[in-house]
Amino acid sequence: MRTSVRTPAPPPVISAWTAISPLGVGDAAHTGATRPDGPAHRETRPAHTVHPVPDFDPRAVLGKAGTRAMDRVSALAIATVGHLLREHPRDQTDPAGTAVVLATNGSPQAMRDFTRDSLLAGKPFHVNPAVIPSGVPNCAAGLVAIWHTLTGPNTTISMGRTGGLSALGYARRLLANHRADRVIVGATEEYSPTRAMLELQHDRPDNTCTTLGEGCAVFLLEPPAPHPADRPVTDVLCVTHRASPASDPAAQLPDCVRDALNHCRIRPEQVWAALGSHAAGEPGRREQQALDDLFGTDVTHRIPPLPMGDTASATSAFQIAAALAAPVPTTADTILAVTTVDITGTVACAILRRRPVRAPQP
Repeated sequence: MRTSVRTPAPPPVISAWTAISPLGVGDAAHTGATRPDGPAHRETRPAHTVHPVPDFDPRAVLGKAGTRAMDRVSALAIATVGHLLREHPRDQTDPAGTAVVLATNGSPQAMRDFTRDSLLAGKPFHVNPAVIPSGVPNCAAGLVAIWHTLTGPNTTISMGRTGGLSALGYARRLLANHRADRVIVGATEEYSPTRAMLELQHDRPDNTCTTLGEGCAVFLLEPPAPHPADRPVTDVLCVTHRASPASDPAAQLPDCVRDALNHCRIRPEQVWAALGSHAAGEPGRREQQALDDLFGTDVTHRIPPLPMGDTASATSAFQIAAALAAPVPTTADTILAVTTVDITGTVACAILRRRPVRAPQP
């Protein structure tokens, strides 16, 4: 009897990406921050500081039409996706085949303001109805699709700091099941006084104070079709998740990483760089210790985090951006591991493979 061996399907690829953050607009603004002499290596951030996107006014960036009641988290997502589509116009040829998967927890400021108006107005229903959509997390993804006329599947992932990796895993499944031809996937987060207040409510026995940041990072995920050798391409080999007890959020991280490596048939010594989420307090220390034990400190400190503070639901998306922006060896494929922990106990790991870029032939 002959036994057939099923060949694994080629992984999807990240063929383009961009971001808007306190560092600037576009991938070039973030590439400089990952160099050994970049600001990530020499900047020390004091506690209780804020890193907003400088000079970001939704009405100035997107125009006055449709932005009067728009929340900031949606405006950041719309502007970032718009920048990606302008930089890669060929990817707009089939709006119906383009899906949007966005990780976000929504706009707590919009929710708070709407609730406050309903309590302080002459009657509870004396509120601005245009603000109602901003009170639900899927507002940003929906507005991105409407603004850029993308009529493919539209999904919101609300998983805290692991949301960006969860969104990437969801986007992989959309492509694998032929639900979309390409996926714009990423995460977005805003800074607001309400978010700052909520962050202070976390019970951190070590009194850890974090710098709050904001921004949006998005990636174009495509099927593994042939791509030009002179265009940067990154294979998304695997995304795994596990749930830890909230009392020890990083407890399941080592097993989560081993699951991902085993699925890809990759040994720890083959990983060139491992990027942790640098979460505040004990969860971040446990995560970093687990990665150091698995890969060694040379590997875990090879790529620094982007210097923009705690970006909450956009954390893992900016980790992916750091992995794509960092200078890597140009002679062979480079294996990267990205992990994130959330205080709720969810952990996630992605294994990426950056292909070397070859100069175009004359």
